Amino acid sequence: MRTTIKLDADVNAAIEQLRQSSGLGVSETVNSLIRRGLGVRDARPRFVQRSQRLGLRIDVANVAEALELLDGTASR
Repeated sequence: MRTTIKLDADVNAAIEQLRQSSGLGVSETVNSLIRRGLGVRDARPRFVQRSQRLGLRIDVANVAEALELLDGTASR
């Protein structure tokens, strides 16, 4: 939903400071603050990147060769 609101100067400054320290956009920061103020948890689960060590060391200087290696089509 898109809407226009008028923020007091002190509120805007606080949002901007929080936005810069968190690396979030204005909308994300305002939504997060409103949810906290209302005592509502974020409906979206927090994204967590999962990774595993595969033991592969790939030189990505040659992208085509790296893709072939990952696809298993590289001639060894």
